[in-house]
Amino acid sequence: MPLPLPIDDLLPSLCQALRERHEVVLEAPPGAGKTTRVPLAVLVEPWLQGQTIIMLEPRRLAARAAAERLASELGEAVGETVGYRIRLDSKVGPRTRIEVVTEGILARRLQDDPALEGVGLVIFDEFHERSLDADLALALTLNGRSMFRGADSGEPALKVLLMSATLEGERLASVLDDAPVLRSEGRMFPVDIRWGQATQPGEWLEPKVVQTVLQALTDETGSVLVFLPGQAEIRRVYEQLEQALAGQADIRVCPLHGELDLSAQRAAIEPAPNGQRKVVLATNIAETSLTIEGVRVVVDAGLARVPVFDPGSGMTRLQTQRISRASATQRAGRAGRLEPGACYRLWSQAQHEQLAAYSAAEIVQADLAGVALQLVRWGVTPDELVWLDPPPAAAYAQALDLLQRLDALDASGVLTAQGQAMAELPAHPRIAHLLLRGHALGLAKLACDVAALLGERDILRGAGADLHSRLALLTGEMRAARGAQGGVSRARQLARQFHGYLQRRAAVNPPAEPEHPRWLGALLAFAYPDRIARQRREAGAEYRLANGRAALFSEPDALMKHSWLVIADLGSRQGQREERIYLAAELDEQLFERELSELVSQHDVLDWDEREGLLRAERQARIGELVVSREPLTALDPQARTDALINLVRRKGLELLPWTPELRQWQARIALLRSLELEAHGQSEWSDVSDAALLERMPEWLGPYLGKVNRLSHFANLELHNMLQTLLPWPLPQRLEELAPKTLAVPSGSNIRIDYSEQPPVLAVRLQELFGLSDTPRIAGGRQVVKLHLLSPARRPVQVTQDLANFWASTYAEVKKDLKGRYPKHYWPDDPLVAEPTARAKPRK
Repeated sequence: MPLPLPIDDLLPSLCQALRERHEVVLEAPPGAGKTTRVPLAVLVEPWLQGQTIIMLEPRRLAARAAAERLASELGEAVGETVGYRIRLDSKVGPRTRIEVVTEGILARRLQDDPALEGVGLVIFDEFHERSLDADLALALTLNGRSMFRGADSGEPALKVLLMSATLEGERLASVLDDAPVLRSEGRMFPVDIRWGQATQPGEWLEPKVVQTVLQALTDETGSVLVFLPGQAEIRRVYEQLEQALAGQADIRVCPLHGELDLSAQRAAIEPAPNGQRKVVLATNIAETSLTIEGVRVVVDAGLARVPVFDPGSGMTRLQTQRISRASATQRAGRAGRLEPGACYRLWSQAQHEQLAAYSAAEIVQADLAGVALQLVRWGVTPDELVWLDPPPAAAYAQALDLLQRLDALDASGVLTAQGQAMAELPAHPRIAHLLLRGHALGLAKLACDVAALLGERDILRGAGADLHSRLALLTGEMRAARGAQGGVSRARQLARQFHGYLQRRAAVNPPAEPEHPRWLGALLAFAYPDRIARQRREAGAEYRLANGRAALFSEPDALMKHSWLVIADLGSRQGQREERIYLAAELDEQLFERELSELVSQHDVLDWDEREGLLRAERQARIGELVVSREPLTALDPQARTDALINLVRRKGLELLPWTPELRQWQARIALLRSLELEAHGQSEWSDVSDAALLERMPEWLGPYLGKVNRLSHFANLELHNMLQTLLPWPLPQRLEELAPKTLAVPSGSNIRIDYSEQPPVLAVRLQELFGLSDTPRIAGGRQVVKLHLLSPARRPVQVTQDLANFWASTYAEVKKDLKGRYPKHYWPDDPLVAEPTARAKPRK
């Protein structure tokens, strides 16, 4: 008799809901028993007879563990009533009615069988994790069901059950035709939360974790589950704990992550032997997907490592992020499954309140190339499907662009034969393209090995970036260290799987010298054309990529002797500013002439050589932003030549042209008249001659005069005045002189230049020359009052005004007193309005 679980009380209501509805949402906390009990309860329902259940799990480790647990509940072996299908492994038989699969498996099955014939229920377990594959599988399931399993199809209805630990149930139900939401409170013993302090930038995480684990082992009983962000931290904590616990045979330290072999995974999951305790060091794989027996203490570092895609660079980076409050709750809950427990959090209660409520869905921050390929194959765009969160437009556009560069889509976005073949392979489009092109070259074995290495985590971390060394482990030329043997074994298994797919295609004869090292670089170039890289300087560490970005080796590497590389893995980690090269191979540039010629494009370039200061015309062979070769162009297209010169002026600015102060004044005079008309009437007959407008209209007024410009110095010879005059049709030049004159006559008889560079325009004139003038001068037909800068005999400003009459009446007397003291030989009348104006010290007698 199985032990009762909290979900048992809800099973009758769940079965009733599935009888009445085709969609149901089930919320139940970790440990409630939903993964184990729900499929078996539904299996005996009359509406499911003759049909099967597919249950999706987000991880391979969880899928296998769930299948084994379900089979044990029935007293059977896996592969009978309950089976599983995961990458590199499957156990199903003719009697299998419950298939536990990873989400990517279902998406590919749907492409071959959109109706899912013979399937009565699809269960999405742990849907709150919102993996990219889960969102895609749900969207395709719902769309396929509407097309092939609707009320008019005559087929039995396909039911969908979403199960989650913590989920916004109502939000999800709303996209499932307002599906009913059932909730199980679960069974949770009290968990004592013990707060700490978060790790500060630059501080190592591992010593604090080790110290906390040792404290927990002293203070508490039972096994300890430690949540760490990734494998590197697990490895370092494991080494430090093994040293600290040396001689304590009653404590076993067990790592747990998806890259371990099956026996190591089982050792971490199964109960500790009698008289022993376990310390399980896990990634967030243990958050909800797995049950780890005997745990009553949790140590939570509060971090998770997630892949984040950058559409701008086309690259995915692993980022270590703070977990959400929901994740923290789930992790802590692992300590209260069987009895009261304790959770040590390595952050403060105040910091906890600042955490995000939920983790972001993978679809909003992931590389969408695989999703885009599957949607094009399905024949839909994202807006034709039902999503909880739709794919972001920028990342999806980036994915389509990559698929075109990989020859999966034609110029109109239609799936090509190559794209169809890529979509049928269980690999990222980049890797699928590598496999197919490698097979076409007669290099299927090498392609499968390389694809396997790229499809798994690096099997030789920290041993240089050269991919050749990893191949040597795979082929047996080098012996793998003990810690790398599991990764090598999985890579070999994956390579055999890929080879099985390629064997279905027609055989191709190998090229000459199939063992030559250059073929590795060629295969990588098919997968990563945007990461072909050229060395900036000989033997240097920095390379420029075809996508325009830069990357470098963080320490000397044997690959630095090569001027061309293909970079398979790069990224920036915490504390690093530049992109670092982690995995690469050399590239023979002779391949650009034949095997990689499809990546090379020809460009006729007419541009300025900044160093020489002259116009240079050449035909360039390029891969992305990298120039492979160049040769001079002798016959130049006149229009292309003019366009290049205009682009140079746009780049450097109008100051490249021979401007004079008089031309800048001409520009400002027209701008004044234009602004006055626009203000008064909303339109103007005066052209916009601002710098921005001139840059925009350069082909019109500058282009015809560039025929003799070959060097930068030639711009100084242009007749800029004559060019600009063409922008002012007759009779506007004459009206310009009338309305915005260059000079203004003042009472002394002098013609004073007006400065239009300020607004309003400035007339700087000596005070004595305005005697007898009662009002401030105006221009523009009386619409614009000038600003007077009244000057002393030494031409220093003594007053600024636009109200001359007020100046004479109220300020002149004080100014006169000061000026008379400083310039006693000059004429300072008591009444300036009747005095004789003069440009001299005193009026002529």
